[in-house]
Amino acid sequence: MIRLTAEQTPAGTSYLATGQGQPVVLIHGVGLNKEMWGGQIVGLAPHFRVIAYDMLGHGSSPLPPADTELPAYAEQLLELLDHLDLPQAVVVGFSMGGLVARAFALQHPTRLNGLAVLNSVFNRNAEQRAGVIERTSQVAEHGPAANVEAALTRWFSREYLAANPAQVAAIRQTLANNDPQGYLTTYRLFATQDMFGADALSCIQVPTLVATGSLDAGSTPEMAEQLAERITGARAAILEEQRHMMPVESPRLVNQLLLDFLERTQPTPHPVKEILA
Repeated sequence: MIRLTAEQTPAGTSYLATGQGQPVVLIHGVGLNKEMWGGQIVGLAPHFRVIAYDMLGHGSSPLPPADTELPAYAEQLLELLDHLDLPQAVVVGFSMGGLVARAFALQHPTRLNGLAVLNSVFNRNAEQRAGVIERTSQVAEHGPAANVEAALTRWFSREYLAANPAQVAAIRQTLANNDPQGYLTTYRLFATQDMFGADALSCIQVPTLVATGSLDAGSTPEMAEQLAERITGARAAILEEQRHMMPVESPRLVNQLLLDFLERTQPTPHPVKEILA
């Protein structure tokens, strides 16, 4: 049984860490926290050292100032790696976490040996941009609970919502209980930074996976494919019949995708030379 205890870095970032081997860092989406990765921690920890943390403004991590920009979220990850004395890690970002992972890859390329972007955003069209800006306005006026029911309907299948009321209620509470300022600051970045560093993405040289669900209306297959095209050697994977919260709704499917990808990022062992007397 995996036992997890939340710890904090000197700067106050709250994180969980378990397992041994190559480090894999998991970054959650806006309004969520490190607890969303329970299924991935169970599936990956037998093979890797898995670290999940609370983004700025979420969970038990510090609140960002209202004018905080996306690079500061990447610097939070750098501070976490330094605290854990990890020269490199594979970074897996979900939704807003995918934007943070991209920013980190561009700002600190030598600290990365693999990048996985799940259900994230890139190059929104005019209609998609208008929709997320409207949701941001609702959050500014009414707080984190403004979009909860609509979000859950977009994120999960009807079958999951009906079959898992306790889990859905916990996510609903997590969303509604976010600090209003921290949530709004992060949501504004999620709404506006989908093209962050777009012209430099070809500089990313590590193995990269970009994945989403075929039914993810906010992080569409077209976005995943366009993003993968910008990153040298990146692979796009579209999981059939999956919606936005596929790491939570279908952890085994997502874990298998990640395990297959992580196998490619494993350091190649150096051959051992025998010394003959």
